[in-house]
Amino acid sequence: MASGAGSNFEALVAACQRGHLAATVCQLVVNNPGCGAEQRALRLGVPCTIHDHRSYASREALDQALIASFQATDVDLVVMAGWMRIVTQGLIDAYPERLINIHPSLLPSFRGAKAIEQALAAGVRLSGCTAHLVSLEVDTGPILVQAAVPVLEADTVESLSARIHAQEHRILPLAVQLAAARLELI
Repeated sequence: MASGAGSNFEALVAACQRGHLAATVCQLVVNNPGCGAEQRALRLGVPCTIHDHRSYASREALDQALIASFQATDVDLVVMAGWMRIVTQGLIDAYPERLINIHPSLLPSFRGAKAIEQALAAGVRLSGCTAHLVSLEVDTGPILVQAAVPVLEADTVESLSARIHAQEHRILPLAVQLAAARLELI
């Protein structure tokens, strides 16, 4: 699942292709038609489904459509790789301990939107990213993997984001592998 540029999605596909992740990315779902993730899916040959959140009357209706898409593709794990929507209990219940999110902070610090901006505003010297299982409360599920990134004096949102994204690309495939192993899917 992705909403934006899709670099984490591509990192997962690349990890599978290189044999670093014993999995197959069988589908991408995006909520923003024409987003970078959709373009990457076309280039990488991964089927892409669009579920524009603006076309649904509620979060619950969107999540029911997502569940139907995943069930039609026989998905074992769902990865929120830059999915900028809050999910409902319905989706969480459909994929218990099988719904993974990547977040650009060392949780439990700086939950929710604009985590990198929050870290810079707080003046922390260490930030990073967290891959975790999804629970109903935003960015609170059990942590699978974290990576620390130093915050430099001259950092901007863009410079810190770039270093954090590099670590997200590294830890997200590992988190998927760990989640699959916990569930004995591999």
